[in-house]
Amino acid sequence: MKPAIRRVIEELRGAQMLVVHPRDSECDALIHQLQRIGCAVRHAWPPPDTLPGDVDTIFHLVEASDTPGFATMPEDGPTLIAIVEYENPTVLKRLLDSNAHGVVQKPIRSFGILSTMVLARSLRGYAQRLNVKVRKLEDTLKARRDVDKAVKILVALKKISETDAYEMIRMQATQKRLSMGQIATTIIGAQELLGGLGVFGAPPPDAT
Repeated sequence: MKPAIRRVIEELRGAQMLVVHPRDSECDALIHQLQRIGCAVRHAWPPPDTLPGDVDTIFHLVEASDTPGFATMPEDGPTLIAIVEYENPTVLKRLLDSNAHGVVQKPIRSFGILSTMVLARSLRGYAQRLNVKVRKLEDTLKARRDVDKAVKILVALKKISETDAYEMIRMQATQKRLSMGQIATTIIGAQELLGGLGVFGAPPPDAT
């Protein structure tokens, strides 16, 4: 067995699973299969209002609109695997709205559960890494906009060039061991506060 595959399977041993499904023979079959894999399994029905904080994978029944809905799923929440029996428009809409990472078709059989878990958990991890990159990019863009705005403030107040204003911000960031974005935010906040007190005129337009 390849090391990467072995590591994925080992991660499942002891993983905290929550099965949200009426307690019947199919539910029992799913729970027993998860236990055979080595997972720690809990059961809930109807769906809980809040999710246990230590659960990392949820198997959740998706039925028609008159059945209980999903618990609140945070963006960085656990892997969600939907259990579906019908594929009518209502169920498909609820499936899409759930943002599930994988699907198990009823009637539930032991075959395919492990593969579904591995793929779903991998997809969830990939999505989380993308979200982290997006947030970092958004933070970077915001910092650049703040620096541009702070530069314009310094140019207007100190009657210096944009190059000199940028260098002042850079030097302050180096001396105080802060990012240029943090220094820029401080300058913008001070300008807005003093401007509101009538010490300075109206702030310069936002940088684009």
